[in-house]
Amino acid sequence: MADVTDDTFEAAVVERSRTVPVVVDLWAPWCGPCRTLGPIIEKVIAETDGAVELAKVNIDENPRVGATFRVQSIPAVFALRDAQIVDSFIGALPEPAVRQFVSRLAPPRSEADELVAEGTEVALRQALELQPDHAGAVLGLAELLVDRGETAEALSLLARIPDGAEARRIAALARMGGADPVTSDDGVESRLDALLDRVREDTDARQEFLDVLEVLGAEDPRTPRYRRALTSRLF
Repeated sequence: MADVTDDTFEAAVVERSRTVPVVVDLWAPWCGPCRTLGPIIEKVIAETDGAVELAKVNIDENPRVGATFRVQSIPAVFALRDAQIVDSFIGALPEPAVRQFVSRLAPPRSEADELVAEGTEVALRQALELQPDHAGAVLGLAELLVDRGETAEALSLLARIPDGAEARRIAALARMGGADPVTSDDGVESRLDALLDRVREDTDARQEFLDVLEVLGAEDPRTPRYRRALTSRLF
């Protein structure tokens, strides 16, 4: 379960839904039916063991998400797969109805899914033999490869799956040689400021600048600030 905001919605819900179905629960603290539904939907989705993920959005604090779904009453629940709304309901449904709703989103786990759940390199490679474009296997193996410096194979693997926030993050790490600027560089802002002076004329600097922002992630408050700064320099 994740608490999602206006700023993290794109990455945590839309992009994430390209890998796994995401259920969005729109609620507010003053809403009695929301307090009834919340524990039920959290319990049912937790029982899917990761086959379906839950994103909770307080619409009082995050009005842009509410506007995106054109919400007129809450609780309002939407299911996304591949960045598209595939199902929804309004109101506090009883647990059996919530189970039916969630069960429609969680297909039976394949042999490749089971191997990905193991998480070892051997299992991930076996999963890719069964399904070469399995997103979970590609992302898991690519991250393992980046961690030990085998960045060329990692980038080649990532080319098998559609673009998404997690794929971009791992690709950015690969292009930076596996060095996470958040943990390995205390001067992230100094690094970005220095790159910003070169982004107009130097394509390598521009790519490095974008890679650092990808690794920081949309939830980092520096990311939107530096993206605006990049836009002003380029245009």
